[in-house]
Formats: sequence, C-alpha cells, structure tokens
Amino acid sequence: MYRFAHLADAHLGAHRDPIMRELEIKAFNLSLDRCIREKVDFILVCGDLFHVCIPDLAVVDEAVKKMRDAVDADIPIYVIYGSHDYSPNSTSIIDVLASAGIIRKIVDWELVGDKIRLNLFLEPRTGAKLTGISARRAGLEDRYYDILDRRSLEREPGFKIFAFHSALDEFKPADMSRMESFATSLLPKGFDYYAGGHVHDRSDNKLPGYEKIVYPGALFPKDARDLERTVKGEKRGFYIVSFDDEVRELEFVEVSVFDGLYIEHDVTDRTGEQANKGLQAKIEVEEVNGKLVLLKVAGQLSQGKTSDINFQAIRRQLLTAGAIHVEVNRHGVTSKEYQVITISGENVGEIEANLLKENIGSVKTSQPKLKGEEGLQLSKELLRMLRTESQLGEGKRDYETRVTTQGAEALGLREELEKK
Repeated sequence: MYRFAHLADAHLGAHRDPIMRELEIKAFNLSLDRCIREKVDFILVCGDLFHVCIPDLAVVDEAVKKMRDAVDADIPIYVIYGSHDYSPNSTSIIDVLASAGIIRKIVDWELVGDKIRLNLFLEPRTGAKLTGISARRAGLEDRYYDILDRRSLEREPGFKIFAFHSALDEFKPADMSRMESFATSLLPKGFDYYAGGHVHDRSDNKLPGYEKIVYPGALFPKDARDLERTVKGEKRGFYIVSFDDEVRELEFVEVSVFDGLYIEHDVTDRTGEQANKGLQAKIEVEEVNGKLVLLKVAGQLSQGKTSDINFQAIRRQLLTAGAIHVEVNRHGVTSKEYQVITISGENVGEIEANLLKENIGSVKTSQPKLKGEEGLQLSKELLRMLRTESQLGEGKRDYETRVTTQGAEALGLREELEKK
C-alpha cells in the first residue's frame, strides 16, 4: 500500500495583510509537516502553489524552507501550473524551483500531427504513472483538451493519476456559474485518480469512466468568498490517498489555523447614524477575542450616504476587543438617496464581472474576440494584469514593459509589439 498527498490552491502571497499572510504560510507549513509525519510517498500539488508567477521573495523563502524539509525527508513534490502561477512569456517561480530540484513538473507533451500526446511520468517509488495538463489564464487550457490524444492515455496500463487545474461543467459550484469550465468527457477515461485544482470548494465526484474526480479545495481562503465559507464552517485542507492497484482510501486532512466568527447585519430602513449604533450594539455582545471576524453588512439605508457608516471605527472596535483580524464586506449596502450604481454583487470580483458583462455589448469593434463571452474573459484578464504590482527591485520602465508585454500576449499582439 502506498500513499500520496493531494494539495491545490495554496495561493501563497495572495494576502497583503501581515496577519493573513502569516496564517496563509502557516497553513502550508502545517500541511507539509503532516505529510512528513505521515511519511507519504509523494506530494502532488495541482496548481496555484503561489498567487502570482513571480511572488514576493520573502514568501518564496518561507515556502522553500518547508518544501526542503519534505525533500530532505525523501518525499518528492510533483506540480502542475495553476492559472495564477503560470506565465506565457516569462520564467515562473515554479520553473526556478524545478531547476533547483525542490519540485518536479510532471506535464510533458509533444505535438504529433494535429494531436497533443502526453508522456506519462513513472513515479519511481510507487510505480504510479502521473500526467496532466497545466492551466493557462482565463481557462485557455481547454484548447489543449480539444486536441488531446486521449486514446493513447486510456490504453496505458497501471495505476494512473491525471492532474488538472480546471473547473468541470458537471461539478462546478452553483454560485460560480460564470467560471470557465469544460465537459468531463474531454478528460481521458480510465484513470484511477483525477487530481483537480482551481475550484476552491472540496468535492469527491464520479461519473462512468471517471471513478475518482477529486478537488481538495483551497488550502487557505484566498478571497472574500472563500473566507465567508470558511468562517461559516467549511473545512480547509488536503487529501491523503492510499492505493495499490487502485484507490483504497481517501482521507481528508483538515488544516485549521484560526477560529472564525461570522457576523451578519441588515441596515435596511435605517439612517446612517442608526446603522452605526446598531452595528456597535451588535458587535458588543459578540465574543471576538482571538478570532478572525468577517462582518457582512447589507441593506438599503432610508436616509444618508453609505459612507455615513463608519466602518473603520467598527473595525477598530472589533480589534480592540481582541479580534486577530477583521474583514468587512459592505458591498451589499445601498442608499435610497444616493442610488447611482445599479450593478450589484457579493464581492468586488463579482461586481466587476457584472459591470464588464453589462458594458461589453456596447464595444464597437470588428474583432470577434473582443465581444461576447470571449471579450468578457479577455477584459477580466487585462484588468488583472493592469493591477499587477511592481516586483521587488523592478524599475518603473521594466514594470511597464512587463505589463505591456503580458497585455499584448493576451490580445494576441505579441508579434506586432516585438516589431516596434
């Protein structure tokens, strides 16, 4: 009997807040410590180990220390790119760590005729055969699946693991209906384990021909949606899979690094002043000491502006009462007097997506890829690129060149840019 650990979506470096960044790396360290104690035969990371392709080196340093502990314990770490740690035009930190022997990339393919043929990596200790397809930005990896030589993979004997970092139509969370996805039938059949990433909700699924399609979910909450689900009780962690000639046991290992408290408050038909007093009274009776607090405020004020609610003071009150960190979700607060923005959403990402979707149809262009769903995804990708911060030691000109090059790559204008 052999065992491997299946992790995904650690998103190391996703948080700017020092407390959240500390908890983020703590979750990763605890996960690898558990793998070392359990003496698993190998670790498989299915994408988004880091939040960006070139993360803060302080984050990399912390992660490498712990990965080195695993490697020194004779536990190899195999990875595929996620949509966040993949870069189409520059070296990713994943490449650097692979060159240093800390991790090993398992995706190896060649173009044979008009088909992509994947080569399987034989894991030396267990005899398991590993392969998969890495992610690209905006779900563009689905083009690889369209031309994948599935037959050669399906004929291969032995215990096989297929790693991927994509959402599948049949198992996509209902509240993430706009997430890019493709049909499970595009995966090769007959693998013993399909190791998924990208979807941040944990699930264990099956279909005829696909007996074990598993998503461990995000190792640590990356954004407001993840955090809300976590403080409401959703467990975060990874899987340890026991196998010989087939999967024998699937154990979920919870990784908990904070106690969460969810506080919800409705300000409907209140003035700004009344909303302030109501919030203060609400949080005074809550036991917040030592907890990570998520405060969600929604409703339409009867009078005044949404800015009349002093959220900074509310946050300070919670921190003074002993909360280790406070996140405030106020995107659902509106006002009868100042109802200018009509686009709604639960978080910033959802509001942005709704705004883009609302306005994409008004774009006047002869380019089909700038319209419809493809234009929407491209707009989201360009917006993400424009938000990219400069890296440590990167000058203004280098930063501008990098962002411009990435934008041109996304638009398919790389060759035109290089000519200039």
